[in-house]
Amino acid sequence: MSGHSKWSTIKRKKGAADAKRGKAFSKVIKEITVAARMGGGDPSGNPRLRAAVLAAKAENMPKDNIDRAIKKGTGDLDGVAYEETIYEGYGPGGVAILVQVLTDNKNRTVSEVRHIFTKNGGSMGESGSVAWLFDKKGCLVFEKGGVDEEALMEWGLEAGVEDIREQEKEWEVITAPESFEEIRSGLEGKPLVPQSAELTMLPKTTVTLDGKQAEQMLRMMEALEDNDDVQQVYANFDIPDNVLEALG
Repeated sequence: MSGHSKWSTIKRKKGAADAKRGKAFSKVIKEITVAARMGGGDPSGNPRLRAAVLAAKAENMPKDNIDRAIKKGTGDLDGVAYEETIYEGYGPGGVAILVQVLTDNKNRTVSEVRHIFTKNGGSMGESGSVAWLFDKKGCLVFEKGGVDEEALMEWGLEAGVEDIREQEKEWEVITAPESFEEIRSGLEGKPLVPQSAELTMLPKTTVTLDGKQAEQMLRMMEALEDNDDVQQVYANFDIPDNVLEALG
């Protein structure tokens, strides 16, 4: 299982702890603001904003919060100007890592991200050093027990998805990035309800970790995602399930 899939599964198992909800709100609000600034305040004509609004609703964010974030992005309300950038680097065992951030202070953010890398056995890399190891894709995840396999396969064939990958407890549906929004919208009103649906960066190859390196990698992922300026973290590690269970 890829780093994306593995980490997504770990986070879902942990659940949405109340202590994390404030951070989740903050990250989604930033994304809504930037999406509205770049593509306008109408979600129907701005796929990135539509995706951010759906993510906000999935976090049970109040509508007023969403509307204010959109207005800050379009300039109808005063707000902070965020810059979007991606940092690249290496984790334990040579794992490739992409860190997507939205920040109002790049010097602060790069210092904090570099510290997290160094503290957990990794190092920052130059721009382009690991990005080539990932492909941008749409990814919809369905719980095996919550979806009919035959219906999923039939829908996937009709919708023109790129691939349907079987995991231990989930199905991953992979789409081209340009068709992701249309395919996800086509699910509305159908009995097929994904656990998650997002544009992501999927690794072309993976690095298997064990023991101390696996533990360091998980600590690094959690520390990066806990940073207020980090929006998404992508990595190409693989940790066998028995190792994950041993780590708790």
